[in-house]
Amino acid sequence: MDIKLFTESNNLYGKISINGSKSESNRLLILKALYPNLILKNLSNSDDTILIQKALNNPTNIIDVSHAGTAMRFLTAYYASKPNSDIILTGSKRMKNRPIGILVDSLVKIGASIEYLEKDGFPPLRINGKKLLGNFLNISASVSSQFITALILIAPTTSKGMTINLLDKVTSQPYINMSISLLKKLGINVEVNNDNKIIIYPKEKISATTISVESDWSSASYYYSLVALSNKAEIKLSGFKNSSLQGDSCLKKIYKKLGVLSIFDRDFLILKKDSKINLPNEISLNLIDSPDLAQTISVTCFGLGVDCKLTGLHTLKFKETDRLIALKNEFIKLGAKVSITNDSFYLKSSNQNQNDMIKISTYNDHRMAMSFAPLSLFGPIIIENYKVVSKSYPNFWADLESIGFKSIIN
Repeated sequence: MDIKLFTESNNLYGKISINGSKSESNRLLILKALYPNLILKNLSNSDDTILIQKALNNPTNIIDVSHAGTAMRFLTAYYASKPNSDIILTGSKRMKNRPIGILVDSLVKIGASIEYLEKDGFPPLRINGKKLLGNFLNISASVSSQFITALILIAPTTSKGMTINLLDKVTSQPYINMSISLLKKLGINVEVNNDNKIIIYPKEKISATTISVESDWSSASYYYSLVALSNKAEIKLSGFKNSSLQGDSCLKKIYKKLGVLSIFDRDFLILKKDSKINLPNEISLNLIDSPDLAQTISVTCFGLGVDCKLTGLHTLKFKETDRLIALKNEFIKLGAKVSITNDSFYLKSSNQNQNDMIKISTYNDHRMAMSFAPLSLFGPIIIENYKVVSKSYPNFWADLESIGFKSIIN
């Protein structure tokens, strides 16, 4: 099903409550499964988080994570470390083509029993859980921080603890830092040496602990884009902190250059249009620490007529879709000039007017749907498969309507 999105005003005002961070929630659910006296509040209501909750309570031995890469990686490590579990972990056709060999190899080195059921290096997997030994691991940090996080989360339950030596340049360092910070909140002893060696000591039990999840900065990115593309705007988002564990909080600095002011007032993040901003001709960013922002930033730059050069994007080829190719395809529909490599994206500004109704394909990717939605400020736009947003932000379309957008479902 498609959604036609439009608005009668380019001025945006309102207050929105965004659910807890998907990234924090997913990590904390694994930790709660390992340490049951952990109490969680303000969990994400995203499909991914709900899927992990269901998987952790699955009464059968077959778990299908569909398109959820985070769930596949975190659950692989969790069930490998759960004594007496016998699990088949599978997913969609796309998931069966997303590599997981680096994580599986690392787990096997510390005692895990994991078997590939179809193609070596890829799901589906058969996992026979046991108490893992732990000890020293070398692992490439250049592919996905989620491989490293999956190991970090289970490390305290291993017999010897774990020392993880990160090889190559680290991708998405803030997400690794988030995982380490959450362990420390539970009283688990973690040492980090020179950002490339992580030492996690074993801990069988923790004291009763309550953690309230901060709202999701990735979801906030779409409102930064809307404010940047508006004439006037003031949008209040609840549940955010100026000092955040989430890597995507770098939005504050990035979007200041694109005309959005970030103001913190108690529990609110207030986004205001900076009418005095002189926009740059080009914005050049290395997003190796926050690659999920690439789609939103590129759409914002297109709408503002700003050249956009983004690097550090090599992990985008292994998401729900190849996001670099998907972006190129959709921008070409809009008349933009785009070039991509395996890890970069370049958009040349264009005077193209959005006169014709444009239909954006989403490629089963929630971020494609939400990142292109702000272009409806310039004219009606159609988003295919609009329900895909439920993967991370189920209330997205309703929240847009609350600040003045209108929609028609076809």
